Amino acid sequence: MGTHTDNFHRGLDILAKIDPENYEDIMVGFEQSALPDLGTLAVEFNYGQIFSRPGLDLKSRLLAAVAGLTALGNTEQLRFYINGALNIGWTQEEILEAMLQMVIYAGFPVALNTILTVANEVFYERNEKEKQNDY
Repeated sequence: MGTHTDNFHRGLDILAKIDPENYEDIMVGFEQSALPDLGTLAVEFNYGQIFSRPGLDLKSRLLAAVAGLTALGNTEQLRFYINGALNIGWTQEEILEAMLQMVIYAGFPVALNTILTVANEVFYERNEKEKQNDY
């Protein structure tokens, strides 16, 4: 797509806040994909236009993303947003409560798949990483 817009730069800053350890690898992955422009558009639109809007802070937007992805059963993106929510300040308990709330709207199968697989895996991986850092 050539030069990057203000929305792209704003979006990249937000992406760096959500996943400071991996956002550069995410961008390299976009650049090396079959359609690099899709990554540029995702950063510009998702983060540069939507996540940067006034009215909700980034922390609230991440919890909303976790809830929405839980309801949709979208396990791939959910992993990223659970990690992001933890990075921004939500606790495991708060995230689980938001996910559990989705049982009302999406049903037990979706909640079981997202909570018992994705959330468990993310929490376990982070806890293991913290233990390694404590040594």
